Amino acid sequence: MAEVKSEVDQATLRLIVSSIALVYMLALAVFNADRAMTYLPIITYITTFIFVSVFLRLAIKRWPGHFFWRRLLSMFHDYAGIAFALALGGEAALPIYVALLWVTLGNGMRFGSRYLAWATGIALATLVLVFWFDPYWHSQPYMFLTLMVTTIVVPAYADVLLKRTRQASQEAMVANQEKSRFLAQASHDLRQPIHSIGLFTACLRDANLPREELRLVDNIDRSLHTVSQLFRSILDIYTLDNGQLEPQSEPVNLDALLQDVVKQNQEAARWAGVELRLRPCRYWVEVNPGLLTTLVQNLVSNALKYAAGQPVLIGVRRRGSELVIVIYDKGRGIAAEHLPEVFKEFYRVRHERDKDVEGLGLGLSIVQRIGRLIGLQVHLHSRVERGTCASVRGLKAIAPRIDVARPAPVQSRLQGLRVCLVEDDASVLMATSALLEKWGCEVEGHSDGLNVITECDIIIADYDLGTKISGAECIAAIRERRGWEVPAMIMTGHEMARIRALVQDQNISVLAKPVRPPELRAVLLEQVKVMAAERCAV
Repeated sequence: MAEVKSEVDQATLRLIVSSIALVYMLALAVFNADRAMTYLPIITYITTFIFVSVFLRLAIKRWPGHFFWRRLLSMFHDYAGIAFALALGGEAALPIYVALLWVTLGNGMRFGSRYLAWATGIALATLVLVFWFDPYWHSQPYMFLTLMVTTIVVPAYADVLLKRTRQASQEAMVANQEKSRFLAQASHDLRQPIHSIGLFTACLRDANLPREELRLVDNIDRSLHTVSQLFRSILDIYTLDNGQLEPQSEPVNLDALLQDVVKQNQEAARWAGVELRLRPCRYWVEVNPGLLTTLVQNLVSNALKYAAGQPVLIGVRRRGSELVIVIYDKGRGIAAEHLPEVFKEFYRVRHERDKDVEGLGLGLSIVQRIGRLIGLQVHLHSRVERGTCASVRGLKAIAPRIDVARPAPVQSRLQGLRVCLVEDDASVLMATSALLEKWGCEVEGHSDGLNVITECDIIIADYDLGTKISGAECIAAIRERRGWEVPAMIMTGHEMARIRALVQDQNISVLAKPVRPPELRAVLLEQVKVMAAERCAV
């Protein structure tokens, strides 16, 4: 595709250069009236050249692709025009040699060393023909020799640079692939211990601990949350920079999405002494829910960091034909000179006691990149000591999706829920089992996804269960053995977008490790409600 674009660009450039040459020859004819008839054949030829070039460009657009003979024909077309101009123009046409060198290098830069060699050979043949048939060039042998040497040396040096550049590009590509593999593996391996520590901490929180020990657990949980947020930010930056995200839009209940963000941040808000307020709305939009959630999550996290002890309001406004998500805080605010810089990586507005505010300064950079990816604009309005308003613009309201009516929600309890837990990491298996049992679930733990036999109500599986079977395959096997679609979820340390794409047709929920216990509990409760609704329907 890039080569096709290069060929179209070359055809466009051919038209531009030939038009400039025509203007140049017309100027010569005007300022040298006594030799005007000498330039007339050249002007006529260049006009014909432009006419043919237009059709050549149309052919490239009509039949895109790599056609060697068409490119060779284009070269002969270019050099024929240059030869004609040099042969008939004499000394006054000498600057057109620049076009010959330009065409030669252009073919090499656009299409590679093979075409550079062909172009150089044709260029040398063009100069020889001009020297052979034009008396003026016969009288300038040293100039002819200089042009011949230049036509050889410059493309040869360009070819050396091209090969070095290509080699450096390949080495960079290999290094980037190695870095991708390293980050993918490091991502998975680091998520596992963070995930298990979070679950163990949640178990301790539910235990009857004295106040001092509970405060220590709270501090551990808070520090772990910070590590998790930094870890996710670094991975998000890497993923966005490498263009690995391909957003798929779908109808989204905006109120439900914002409620989920508020729920996920309730604990962090409690630590910061912030009251999170959400103004309900009834809008539906077409957007990628995961990316929009990450975008809003980062804006809310910023508000919690810099507006400690103050309320934060989240709402949706209609402005003309678009919807705007707004997040207000009454924090310290941002001075006007800092506003243009805050979306840069690692940029943080420095205040006194800033050492108490965690973060790397990546949140707003991620926000801007995600916004650009899904076609949204993020704006900040702030006044020092008065607060900040972040607005996300560009969402369009769509007709609400009609949900099937469900019975009243069941009690928010998991007592007696039979869970089949499949996890090959011993620590994660132990931590998840302990937490689920604290919530009243009956847990069957399996460290291997092969031949799992269970009578469970719900399956929770890691996606990566070794080389023999994946979590999705394990769930499919259990469902086939049971003869019905058992509710299931996958908790994974791999890239969420890729795993969601792999299981999109299998009705499996996907959670990214490290999973926060409230998030896991919310998904389980939702599954319990769905199962209760299905029983009532039967």
